[in-house]
Amino acid sequence: MKQLFDIVVAFLGLLLLSPLLLLVTLLIKLDSSGPVFFKQERMGREFRPFLIFKFRTMVHDAARKGGPITFGADPRITRVGRVLRKTKIDELPQLVNVLRGEMSFVGPRPEVRTYVERFREDYKEILQVVPGITDLASVQYRDEAEVLGRFEDPEAAYVRHILPEKIKLAKEYVRRSSLFFDITLILKTLLKLFH
Repeated sequence: MKQLFDIVVAFLGLLLLSPLLLLVTLLIKLDSSGPVFFKQERMGREFRPFLIFKFRTMVHDAARKGGPITFGADPRITRVGRVLRKTKIDELPQLVNVLRGEMSFVGPRPEVRTYVERFREDYKEILQVVPGITDLASVQYRDEAEVLGRFEDPEAAYVRHILPEKIKLAKEYVRRSSLFFDITLILKTLLKLFH
C-alpha cells in the first residue's frame, strides 16, 4: 500500500510541479555555472547504495572548497541556492528517487556511507525500511545548517550531537511506522515549511 501511494503521488507531483521544476532549472543555470542537479551516494534499504538527487545549491566545485557539512552562512551556497534550501525546493528531484523505489515520501533520511559505517549497528535496524524525503528528524532539525553554524567544529558537532539524535528518531520511526503516521509526518513537514 505504501509503495503504491509513493509511486502515484510522486508521479502526480512531478507532473503538476513540472513548470516549477523547469523554472528552477533555468534559475540555477542563470545563477552559476555547473550542472543543475547535485548527486551523492547515500545508503538505502538493507545497505544498498543509491544516488540521491537534489537541485544544486552550491558552487560547482564546492567539495574542493570546503568540508562535507554545510553550516551557517556557507559562502559556497549560491544566491538561488539559499532560496531553494530555505523553501526545501532543492529536495523536489527526490521524487525521481521515490519513483525508482529507492526512497519513500516518509522514512529515515538517507545518510552518507561514512556515517552509516560509523554507526553500523544502529543502521542495521534503521535500514530495514526504505529511507524517505521527510521523517521525524526533518521536522525537528528543519534549520540544521544554522544550528551547526554555532559550533566551532560543525562536523564534530554533527557526529557527536545531531546524528545520534537523528538515529534515535529514525529508530522511533521504524517502530511506529504506519500509513497514518506517515500522513501525520507529511502534514507536520508541510506546516513547518509554511510556518
